[in-house]
Amino acid sequence: MPALQLTTNVQVPDTQAYVLQFSKLASETLGKPEQFFSINFNYNPTLTFAGTFDPAILLVITCLDALSPEANEKYSKAFFDHFKETLGVPGDRGYITFYDPQAEYIATRGMTVATLRKSQ
Repeated sequence: MPALQLTTNVQVPDTQAYVLQFSKLASETLGKPEQFFSINFNYNPTLTFAGTFDPAILLVITCLDALSPEANEKYSKAFFDHFKETLGVPGDRGYITFYDPQAEYIATRGMTVATLRKSQ
């Protein structure tokens, strides 16, 4: 159930194409099937970082069963490399927040993921 929220002050020419490309990268990077991903892309021209409007990103990754200190290092590199290549955002112009809320705190289909897992 990975859900990624990307906010940037960089305007992309084709937002839908960019989000689909990012979804594929996220699936490959996190090692989860793309069919379970949710990507929320926000263009925010007023996003500042370090007191300037230079290109920047904020990424929040919510994911069950894939996050750890070691894995997050690998994920950070892959995502920041991607942002530098596609958005021109250097690695010192953003933050990635990793969040694993546990299955009891995520719901879909009218039940928590913990309950859903038990019923399968």
